[in-house]
Amino acid sequence: MKTITIHCAFMDKESLHAALQHSLSFPDYYGANLDALYDCLTELEEDIHLILQDMPPLPGFRETLEDASSDNPHFTVSYL
Repeated sequence: MKTITIHCAFMDKESLHAALQHSLSFPDYYGANLDALYDCLTELEEDIHLILQDMPPLPGFRETLEDASSDNPHFTVSYL
């Protein structure tokens, strides 16, 4: 399993989307919204554990990440 840690203490939603796109190798056409995030996470075929450190309270992100984790056995998420 590949583990990816993103330090996101001072990120806004745009920078978090960009970090996720880069870290998880999302395609260039990634829409940088919660629907696109869910779609990309549920399509992952490699086992990935994502750790988000100091994640700010950005509306919808935790719910989307946790929903994707529930729907894709190859993807897990945790928070520090």
